[in-house]
Amino acid sequence: MQSIVSKGKDINEAISLGLEILETTKEKVNIEIMQHDEKGFLGIRSKQAIVKLTKSEHAPITFSTGDLESQLLDMIIKKEEAEINASPIILDPPKLDTLSKIYPDELAGKVWIKDGQLFCKSSPTHFPMVTINRGIKLYRNNEMVKEKTAILSEKDIYEIKVENEEKETGWKVSIDEQKLKVRLYVEPGYKIIRSVPDINADHHIEIIVEEKKEIHNVLNYADVMKKLEDLRVIHGFNQDEILKAMEASEPTTFEIATGMKPKQGKDGWIEIKVATEIEEGPREKEDGRVDFREIKTIPKAERGKVIAIVHPPTPGQIGYTVTNEPIPAKQTLPLVIKAGKGVAVADGKIVATEPGRPKIEQRGQLVKASIIPKLRHFGDVNLKSGNIRFIGDVEITGEIEERMVVEAEGDITVHKTVNTASITSSGAIISYGNIISSELSAGKNNMLVSELGHLLGIINQHTEKIIDLIKQLIQSPAFKSSDFSRGGLQPLIRILLEKKFKNFPPLIKNYIEAVRRGEVFLEDEVWRMTAVSLSQLFLSLTNEVTSLDRIIQLSEKMKELHELSENSVEPNSYITIPNALNSKLYCSGNVLILGQGCVNTKVHAGGILKISGILRGGEVYGRLGAEINEAGAESGTTTVIAVPGDQKIEIQKALEGTTIKIGNVKHTFKETRYHINARLDENERVIFE
Repeated sequence: MQSIVSKGKDINEAISLGLEILETTKEKVNIEIMQHDEKGFLGIRSKQAIVKLTKSEHAPITFSTGDLESQLLDMIIKKEEAEINASPIILDPPKLDTLSKIYPDELAGKVWIKDGQLFCKSSPTHFPMVTINRGIKLYRNNEMVKEKTAILSEKDIYEIKVENEEKETGWKVSIDEQKLKVRLYVEPGYKIIRSVPDINADHHIEIIVEEKKEIHNVLNYADVMKKLEDLRVIHGFNQDEILKAMEASEPTTFEIATGMKPKQGKDGWIEIKVATEIEEGPREKEDGRVDFREIKTIPKAERGKVIAIVHPPTPGQIGYTVTNEPIPAKQTLPLVIKAGKGVAVADGKIVATEPGRPKIEQRGQLVKASIIPKLRHFGDVNLKSGNIRFIGDVEITGEIEERMVVEAEGDITVHKTVNTASITSSGAIISYGNIISSELSAGKNNMLVSELGHLLGIINQHTEKIIDLIKQLIQSPAFKSSDFSRGGLQPLIRILLEKKFKNFPPLIKNYIEAVRRGEVFLEDEVWRMTAVSLSQLFLSLTNEVTSLDRIIQLSEKMKELHELSENSVEPNSYITIPNALNSKLYCSGNVLILGQGCVNTKVHAGGILKISGILRGGEVYGRLGAEINEAGAESGTTTVIAVPGDQKIEIQKALEGTTIKIGNVKHTFKETRYHINARLDENERVIFE
């Protein structure tokens, strides 16, 4: 007998190949199935079908029965093939997949995921387990598994569900209050597609989810333009930004229309053409030597010299909103020139008409210019010489004795001691001798303006409240039917001051008294005229008909003067002395005590206060900060150092009992401290750096 073994992807193919090799037919061979074909996972461990074909020697004799055998063989083969083909149906998930059949022992007690479906195989010794992560829902026999980690059983049917997410594109258009900018905020829509990846078989697995995000920005150009049309935007479109917004892949704000800001002009300004500051320092002579007696250079101008040029204001340019409404530029103001002694104004230029030291002082739009001569007094200021009052600089080579007075609209220089005297200067005070029981005031005009401006700021706050209240009252029917509307506002103002603003009249009286005291130092009449108006409107309450417009005009003027007083000035106002004892020093600029220090002295510095020596007792204030070498007294004498809330205090050594005050916060040292640098933090607490 002739036999062969044939292989094929299935039984039929193996048989066909064998018959072809034997060159016979199925009826003439005996067929023995040695191995059924099997399909592995992803082709792994798959098996071909193997059959053994043997030619039958009695095939012709048994031909009559061959049909029956052949029919039986076909039936067997078809049955086996049917069983093989039917196996996927039997093993169809969720109970089992192909792996469980192929590797039943290896998969025992394990769980795995394939094509988004969960499979497991039970084991007598081990239960498969699964941990469910966020975004995944696992159902066991159509009931959701609530445990985060669950035990699985081959007997149950499992189903994994994940939810996709979808969000539509959101956008909005906004316009700012000035109508200068239109912004488009777009948040593109998206779709998140979630799936569960395949996981190899294991005793315990964690089901994770994979996400795929697809951006869908459906912002439409026509919709944006329709929205702009609704907002009446017709000017300044930024087309590129609109196109960018339509292509945005993440939330972004785009400025899709921009108006045009007005270009501000420039107020009138002054161009100074000569030196006005005193230069200090030794100078080298022609022979190379230095004369230390000549350490100061005082600027001067001869007759006919142009000391400054007055430039007119430059108007601004009008702007436009995105709705094409005009935005006017701020009105520019010319300089107000007040020509003092020794100067004249010609063709927009300030010209010296006398020789001397040029002095130019500016506060806001007010410019005061003059030529200051210098008075040099040889010897002491005493009963023999009398008091000295001079419009210009004063230099005194001797002492200023008891109860003597020196006043100057320039700088005052004293070479020796000032004892129980009074010195007042519109500029600087420089003394090479000690200051004993005396009162020094430098930059009196500037200090006075600051004081008056501060008072007017407070008064105007009350005035604005009164105006608002009057506006509300005059709208009421009761007011319109009363005599107030015909006889003026005086009766109504009197009632308001008596019933609601009781503290207002004392403030006005303080201002009027301050103007009266400093009248000789006020060169600008507007301060005095304001005092007169305040008195007429709120103190005298005459029978003259008073209108609301007049009060409003006065309020505007007070506001203007308050802002003017806060403008920094550029005077040469400072005090420089070696030592001070039992004295009072007032200055709108810096106060420098460069000798051994000061004792029991009150100091007010509009600029920086610097004491190189000791500070024993007294109260000192530095508007722009204080620098003290040593402060306090072992005797317990009160020593207070104060600055505004936004400034610092530096002390190299502070004895126990020394008090510092920053803004309204006080701190007293309980023991001696060194290298102090104190300021307020954002919570208004004193901190030391």
